[in-house]
Amino acid sequence: MLSYQHIYHAGNPADVHKHALLAWMLSYLTRKDKPLSYLETHSGRGLYHLASDAAQKTGEAAAGVAALQDKISRNHPYRQALDAIRHKHGEDAYPGSPLLASTLLRKGDRLHVAELHPQEYAALSEVMVHKAKCYPVDGFEMAHAVAPPEPRRGLLLIDPSYEIKSDYETIPTQILKLHRKWNVGVIALWYPVLTSGAHASMLGKLESAKLPGAYRHEVRFPPVREGHRMVGSGMFVVNAPFGTDEAANTLAKAFAA
Repeated sequence: MLSYQHIYHAGNPADVHKHALLAWMLSYLTRKDKPLSYLETHSGRGLYHLASDAAQKTGEAAAGVAALQDKISRNHPYRQALDAIRHKHGEDAYPGSPLLASTLLRKGDRLHVAELHPQEYAALSEVMVHKAKCYPVDGFEMAHAVAPPEPRRGLLLIDPSYEIKSDYETIPTQILKLHRKWNVGVIALWYPVLTSGAHASMLGKLESAKLPGAYRHEVRFPPVREGHRMVGSGMFVVNAPFGTDEAANTLAKAFAA
């Protein structure tokens, strides 16, 4: 959806959940001295400044990273990456998933990130220069073209805006196809937990597929503003790394505190 710009939502509670779990999985995967591939379908601009007028307009970061970061251990890879990025880009900086991933990955790892929105892609290309191969195409088109990547070890993050309502119907099929092409890849899908329950049928299809190493985790939180329909954040992971459940349950305590 070319109208969506994540700056209005950057650093919200769902970002913290998604990024902290992503950071832990990438940190776990880098424990082995073998190179990785990182793919992302809906990348945004890569770096956000939470003091900007656009970010301040919704106030979502105040309910997210501002309220939650100190409840997460400074030894957590999310906090370590966040500190490193703020040291370089300023205290109001908040990383999107591509910059977060590039901060945690190593010189020999490869990153492939897609963004269809022209302005967001231009900003992403600038932020990720020399860090990743950026594609101005539909993210699923990129993922199917690259998978299986080289190196074959790695992780794919699928993080759509869900402004295209058909996403809930088409994503399970996309994941099944990608898994068949790249059966060793970790595939992580973020989804919003909505008062409408629009996400439920998608999850039902994914869970009924009996994918290997399938793991689902959700956190709940109050609406970030009056009338907001998102009341939680979820991740559905295929080939979840060992220990993901323990890491996710530890993270959930920050939301419950």
